[in-house]
Amino acid sequence: MIVALREQYEPEPEADVVVESLSIRRGGRLIVDGLTLTVPAGAITGLLGPSGSGKTTLIRAIVGVQIVESGEVTVLGEPAGSQPLRSRVGYVTQAPSVYADLTVRENLHYFARVLDAESSRVDEVLATVDLEHVADQLTSSLSGGQRARVSLATALLNDPDLLVLDEPTVGLDPVLRRDLWETFAGLAARGKTLLVSSHVMDEAARCDNLLLLRDCRLLAALTPDALRAKTGEGDLETAFLHLAEEADS
Repeated sequence: MIVALREQYEPEPEADVVVESLSIRRGGRLIVDGLTLTVPAGAITGLLGPSGSGKTTLIRAIVGVQIVESGEVTVLGEPAGSQPLRSRVGYVTQAPSVYADLTVRENLHYFARVLDAESSRVDEVLATVDLEHVADQLTSSLSGGQRARVSLATALLNDPDLLVLDEPTVGLDPVLRRDLWETFAGLAARGKTLLVSSHVMDEAARCDNLLLLRDCRLLAALTPDALRAKTGEGDLETAFLHLAEEADS
């Protein structure tokens, strides 16, 4: 089945990501057809929806590693995946992309060389993600939340303008999730733009803006308060379900 995504609205003047009429084909089947959306600059945008709703596919298109059928994805004024963006976009995948047999500090020095980042950035990002006290421990000895923060630290080495985080809190307990979201809020307060995907609707309240996906379809692009007002529901998960039921009717 071809899923059409036709939600149209004018891009915000201050948008770090602009997706226009994006279509993606997978396995010979067109699964995204005509998606248009924006990610505002200097804020946390939550990309929320259940597993299989198309969040990772969209993220891959934004960071330039997804083959697209047609349409345009512009990131920080450049085509997605282009050379000028390599030092300006940080990407954190669902699974921590670090080496378990290296210490935290060794991982960061290694990725600093790969990314051609200044070695002085290692101590700075360790402080940013609050891992200074475990910097010389093997990454394999860390908790899941700490490993997630090591991955985040590697993405911060180039001091990127845009951070794209794919399900960064999946599998973490509530305390670790809270700690990561506090880190995200601190980065946004410094002017960074964050796109954070999640299938946990209570995380929507921590975002400035929401992109709600279901079955590779954009249900809405709005703020948490606007979602509550639109649906008349105080609970964001109930509000999301309200929109989904409305779309199915």
